[in-house]
Amino acid sequence: MQYELRTQVIEPPRKTFTHLVARYGDRPASRYEEGSIDIQAKENFHYRPLWDPGHEIYDEAFSAFRLTDPYSFTDPRQFYYAPYVTSRAAMADAVASTLDYLDSRGLLARLPEEWSAVLGELVVPLRHYESGAQMVSCEVARFGFGTTITQCAAYAAFDRIGNAQALSRVGIALGGGTAELLADAKTRWVEDAALQGLRRYVEELFLEKDWGKALVRLDVADRLIYSLFYTHLDDAAIDGGAGSYSLVAQHLSSWFKDQRKWVDALYKAWVADPETGAANKALLAASTVEALEAALVALRPVAARVDELVAAGAAESLESTATTVRDAVATLTA
Repeated sequence: MQYELRTQVIEPPRKTFTHLVARYGDRPASRYEEGSIDIQAKENFHYRPLWDPGHEIYDEAFSAFRLTDPYSFTDPRQFYYAPYVTSRAAMADAVASTLDYLDSRGLLARLPEEWSAVLGELVVPLRHYESGAQMVSCEVARFGFGTTITQCAAYAAFDRIGNAQALSRVGIALGGGTAELLADAKTRWVEDAALQGLRRYVEELFLEKDWGKALVRLDVADRLIYSLFYTHLDDAAIDGGAGSYSLVAQHLSSWFKDQRKWVDALYKAWVADPETGAANKALLAASTVEALEAALVALRPVAARVDELVAAGAAESLESTATTVRDAVATLTA
C-alpha cells in the first residue's frame, strides 16, 4: 500500500483580532500592534473615582494634551514586553560588565580627586532624581490615555529604577565596596545647597495633576541633566584624565537617546493632530518655556558646583543646551 503525503493549507477565518481588522483591514498584524493598539479601557466603568468624581477611572481629560485618535502615536521602537525585556537585559549586562571592570581594577579609586568629588557630590545623588522620575513616569502610565502612550511611560519607569541602581553601584564602588557614599548621597540630596533647587523641582512634579505637562517638565529637566552630566562632562572627563567617569556616562547617555525616541514621537503626534494640533502646539510651547525657566533656576547651582570642582564650562554648557531646547520646540510648534 502506498501513501501520498500532501500539504493542505487551512486559511484562517481572519488574520488578526476584530478590532485590528476594523482599523487596518484583514491583514496579519505585528505583535506590537496586537499588544498595543485599541486596548485602552473606555467603557463599562461601574463608578467614578471617589478621589476625583469629575473624571472616569480612565479619562482623556486627565491632560490638556489631546489626540483625536490616541493611536496616531506609536512607539518608534515598537516595544511590547518581549523586545523591551530583551533590549533592557542587554543594556543591564553592558552596565554590569563596565561596573565589574571598574570595580575589579579599582579604577574609580584612581580617579583624580576633583572628578571623584563630582561623582560623589553630584552624580551619585542623582539616583534620587531618577527615583523621582520613576514616580512621574508611573503617574503618566496610570493617567495617560491610549496604550501606546502608557506602555512607553511604564517602560520608562522601569528604566529609571535601572538608572538609579546603576548610580547606586557607582556609589558603592566609589565607596570601596560599602554603602557609606549612598547614605552620604541621600544627605546631600536633602541638605546640600547646590541640590535643593533640583530636589524642589522634582517634588513639585509630584503635584502636577496633568500627566502631559508633568511629562514635558520632566523631559526638559532630563535634557539639561543628561546633556550636562553624561555628554558634556563625558568629554571633559576624557580630557581631564578621568576615563572611568566616561565609561559610566556612556551607558546613561545611550539610554537617554533611546528614551528620546518615543518622547519626540509623542510631541510630533501632538502637534500634527488634525483637530487638537493647534491647541497642543500652544500648550507645548508654553509648558516648555515655563519648565525651562524653572529647570534652569534649579540646575544653575549644580552647574556652578561642577565648575568649582573641575572648571569644565558646565554653566556655559547648561545655557547652551537650554537654547537648543528652546529652538527645537519653537521649530516644532511653529
